[in-house]
Amino acid sequence: MSSGGEGSALYKSKDGGDTWELLSDKEGFPKGILGIIGVTVSPLNSHRVWALVESEKGGLFRSDNGGTTWKLMTDDRSLRQRAWYYSRIYADTEDEDKIHVLNVRYHQSIDGGKTFKKYATPHGDHHDLWIAPEDANRIIIGDDGGAQVSYDGGSNWSVYTNQPTAQFYRVTTDNHFPYRIYGGQQDNSAIRILHRSSGRYITEDDWESTAGGESAHIAVESNNEVVYGSSYLGFLMRIDHRSEEVRNINVWPWTPVGHGVEDMKYRFQWNFPVFISPHDDNKLYVASNHLHVSNNGGESWEVISPDLTRNDSAKLVSSGGPITQDNTGVEYYCTIFAAAESPYEKDLIWSGSDDGLIYVTKNGGTDWEDVTPKDMPEWMMINSIDIDPFNKGGAYFAGTKYKSGDDHPYLYKTTNYGKSWTQITSGIPDDNFTRVVRADPNKKGLLYAGTERGMYISFNDGNTWVPFQLNLPMVPVTDLVIKDNNLIAATQGRSFWIIDDLTVLHQLTDEIANSEFYLYTPKTSYLMDGGHAAISLTKGENHPNGVMLYTYFKEKPDSSQKVSLTIRDADGNTIRLFSKDAKEKKDKWTVKDSTRLFVWDMRYPDPLKIKGMYFFWVMQNGPTAIPGEYEAILKVDDDSISTKFEIIIDPRVQATQEDLQAQFDLLIETRDKLTVVHETINDIRSVRKQIKEVNLKMDEEEFETIVKTGKSIDSVMTVIENEFYQTKNKSEQDMLNYPIKLNNKLGHLSALANMGYNRPTDQMYALKDEVFNEIDAYLKQWNTLVKNEISEFNQMVKDANIDAVSLPKKKK
Repeated sequence: MSSGGEGSALYKSKDGGDTWELLSDKEGFPKGILGIIGVTVSPLNSHRVWALVESEKGGLFRSDNGGTTWKLMTDDRSLRQRAWYYSRIYADTEDEDKIHVLNVRYHQSIDGGKTFKKYATPHGDHHDLWIAPEDANRIIIGDDGGAQVSYDGGSNWSVYTNQPTAQFYRVTTDNHFPYRIYGGQQDNSAIRILHRSSGRYITEDDWESTAGGESAHIAVESNNEVVYGSSYLGFLMRIDHRSEEVRNINVWPWTPVGHGVEDMKYRFQWNFPVFISPHDDNKLYVASNHLHVSNNGGESWEVISPDLTRNDSAKLVSSGGPITQDNTGVEYYCTIFAAAESPYEKDLIWSGSDDGLIYVTKNGGTDWEDVTPKDMPEWMMINSIDIDPFNKGGAYFAGTKYKSGDDHPYLYKTTNYGKSWTQITSGIPDDNFTRVVRADPNKKGLLYAGTERGMYISFNDGNTWVPFQLNLPMVPVTDLVIKDNNLIAATQGRSFWIIDDLTVLHQLTDEIANSEFYLYTPKTSYLMDGGHAAISLTKGENHPNGVMLYTYFKEKPDSSQKVSLTIRDADGNTIRLFSKDAKEKKDKWTVKDSTRLFVWDMRYPDPLKIKGMYFFWVMQNGPTAIPGEYEAILKVDDDSISTKFEIIIDPRVQATQEDLQAQFDLLIETRDKLTVVHETINDIRSVRKQIKEVNLKMDEEEFETIVKTGKSIDSVMTVIENEFYQTKNKSEQDMLNYPIKLNNKLGHLSALANMGYNRPTDQMYALKDEVFNEIDAYLKQWNTLVKNEISEFNQMVKDANIDAVSLPKKKK
């Protein structure tokens, strides 16, 4: 990287760019070599121009005559440090003496640039600003944390934690349940985050800081709590999340900040690899220009390779100049940029450097072989290496040359330990450089590639690629990892994204594609808390809670076709049937797309509900299915296809299968009993309505016995109904005034028994028996009433020959 030199100057045009006038040679402008120049013109006075100039005698300069002469306003280095990275200046839209300068901090001047005041913002490293033309108090600032808004000229700002704008360099996972995703985010901490939660969203409650810094590669021990993370300048740390103990374990504990790479004992890149052997949890690797290994958690280190880079002295110099030096580690060259040990062959390790060399060792570092592709352009940055899961000696790598102005994609594969290589980029545009390639361990030949502009997929081991963007924002994909049949993408600017189920791709065949319709076998589903809610702009989208059923239709079924999806238990009993003609709203299912995801929430049908009832804390859902084998059947008219699937329990749950069966049995019993109660209430209300309609047709004196019998029946029904449900409840909190009745007691018992995954307590069974006995007593009374009094009432009405239609009696 260089700062300044020939061609760096300031010009202006008065004719739309047809001709240009040089301004940087005018009176007062700094002489000598110039670098980057930030410039702004006051919208209130076009003769007033400011220039933030990188130069040995640089600073903030102002012209009040359109650039004819200049005056130094300040040489404050806080406005112009790391000039190439900042040098942003903006004229205010309502005050010609006010300007805004962006750097690490945000600065304002109200005296034309003579003095500046620093304003606190939610984040540092500022790069862009917008000031409303009609209201200069309304500002949007862009920084390494995202974007924030101010309505009072910069004194107060909105937050940046409400936007998924993280820039992740790499991604890895652990074996925790639910597994966690790890990554270092640009100018923010390294974090780990649950890939699914027990709530409705992924929120900040599911995140925590972890080892490393913004540029971290991260490695996690098999205990899921000891984490190693890197950062720039060779920084390396170990954190034990169980005790929150932190330890620095730099390979060489000297910081070269401000020094050129030539002063480093070992050359560590900004984003240097860190990984644990898949064969030995105690073996930790890190890469500089050498590969280092520790067998004691970083207590000591051993170099197990020669220099695996070109070690070109022309590249091993301080970055920057001739004006400004800038050495943060990003600019260090001739380093190992990617490395991996094969999980399938012990001691087989690959390395790739940022100056275009591929090495391999088959004996844990004792001997190394340069296997760089002969026809690969020189000075390629090897950005990722992945091991072929199906071929011994197979590997893939992604390279980039965009830093040399070459945006071509470069993906390669070998099947013979690097003796020969094949370039595999057909289908990826020539101007879309590649950052990462990963092989799916569960489907031979299935590859995923992350590029500067989105995602690609190959079903034939890289022979051809097609876009795989779906709903992923069109941003750089910096890294990919496959975990539990999920695909996780690290992006620059849109945080982490996940495809929750790759098993559909694993099953995909030409036969399926040519079939009229198909039901894919769902992946194994967990019985656990949490679930999917409506998309939020400020929260992460959670994993669906249920069985993910994918259907495929060659053509969308027309309205005349009968399409249904049935769920059955292991004994063939129907649990749910979903179709467009279903009576219950929850059971309605319509095919809208050729490939459609349907998530069965694992629930059995709900108890019967009565509109307008008010309860205190009841369960009105059907119970969830217990772990076991189930069957799904997709039917189109008279044709059908079925598949088996499995539900398993959250591995953190300690309940046995017998415990879960007992819980399910209790919830089914209470659901069914509640349905009977509500059916009875509906029957009572129907009978009451009919008796009332009959009585209205009769003269009370003429048919005194019938009328009295009807009223007597109604009084008994009222008692039963009022014991089943608190009929005085007319609003959400009326039950605090009027005691709850049997259906609420039953529903509340279900709610309590449904908490967690446990065998019901003895007292739950006791209360169930008590409530059931009370309900049964009133049901017996109701059945007697139906059999006797209501039957007699019907006969009396028949004998009286009451007209079906009659006019109301007129008053005399």
